[in-house]
Amino acid sequence: MHGPTFMANPLACATAIASIDLLLESPWQQNIQRIEQHLQATLLPLKEIKGIADARVLGAIGVVELEREDLGPAIQALAIENGIWLRPFGKLIYTMPAFNIPQAQLTILTDGMVKAIQTALHEAR
Repeated sequence: MHGPTFMANPLACATAIASIDLLLESPWQQNIQRIEQHLQATLLPLKEIKGIADARVLGAIGVVELEREDLGPAIQALAIENGIWLRPFGKLIYTMPAFNIPQAQLTILTDGMVKAIQTALHEAR
């Protein structure tokens, strides 16, 4: 049952409107370009590592595709140890940071993501 999702909850609607206002008042297009460039610089080099099927970036979305599907839980646990939250989806390890993420936090995110993936692949050998 999805009743609460479609009930036009006034608090949820007010929150959505405030979120849209914040987005439109920010330089979100430039932020997406900044995030995309950072993700390309940090995630695309992973393509060269054994165990990585592909790495790709589109706007503010970064995806690392593993060759194996069973490493997601290990990568998630390692990411938490690195102070970040990732939710793997099968062979895909991805991130979609907020458009207003500060550069320092973006670096923490990608450093933790890369470290978790590399560690899990190394331990799986």
